[in-house]
Amino acid sequence: MQPVSRVFVAVLVAVELVITIGATWVYVSSSGRIIDDVEVPAGSTALVLGSLVDDGEPGDYVRGRLDTTVDLYRSGLVTRIINSGNGSAAAGNEPAVMRGYLEERGVPTAAIADDPLGFDTEASCRRARDVFDADRVVIITQDFHLSRAIALCSSRGVDATGVAAGCDCPTWTLARNHLRELVLARPRALLSAVAAD
Repeated sequence: MQPVSRVFVAVLVAVELVITIGATWVYVSSSGRIIDDVEVPAGSTALVLGSLVDDGEPGDYVRGRLDTTVDLYRSGLVTRIINSGNGSAAAGNEPAVMRGYLEERGVPTAAIADDPLGFDTEASCRRARDVFDADRVVIITQDFHLSRAIALCSSRGVDATGVAAGCDCPTWTLARNHLRELVLARPRALLSAVAAD
């Protein structure tokens, strides 16, 4: 075997190993922690993870998360909501858009807290505990993202469960996000968790 071929094979094996370990860590960390909406304990705090907004309106993913949150609030299962996302003007101030959407649907201002520095899932989890004193949360996001979010929150000392939000999203974006989770996001999350220990 040529030296270049050996290096390529070694790199390929290393990448596959990191992907497998990341996926296993996420699976084990989130096992049994994804629940149906009716299983959410009454009086829970929802951690709603931000995503793209456009011209003051939530995109498909965020809208699905917010609609799920509204249903949980109306049922009395969620009494406090933390909207965590990118609060910069360049990103459209995700938490402010999320707040507006919730308030338009009858969620009172006092029930909503905005985290404009939730630039990624790890930051949202860490800040939920450190800034908003939430040591137990129900994470609201789509299924492809949910296991990793639970794993990251758990690694930050937050007792996290999660409810999968719906999404009226194009199939190709869902497929892309599932692939991104497996190949990039889960290994990165594992490295982030290890670095924090």
